[in-house]
Amino acid sequence: MSAPVLSQQELEQQLSQLSGWTVKDKKLYRQFQFPDFVSAFGFMSSMALVSESMGHHPEWVNVYNRVSVELTTHDSGGITHKDVEWARKANSLANF
Repeated sequence: MSAPVLSQQELEQQLSQLSGWTVKDKKLYRQFQFPDFVSAFGFMSSMALVSESMGHHPEWVNVYNRVSVELTTHDSGGITHKDVEWARKANSLANF
């Protein structure tokens, strides 16, 4: 069973509590910046384990010290609480 898509009001409320995250192309979006490549890659490695445990995987790109993340729940067709939970864990891990 797929998770319900957040309403616009629910999404706005969640965004107000998610530092650095916005909606871009109907996906939750954030770019993280780290001191160097090793730190960025370490973040991705750690979040890969979180993603696997959640059964929820991001669309992401790493360029040197930056990691750009897009989140959507594909089987639901939009942004759900799964995306928000992943974003919170990412912010916590990146210390934002």
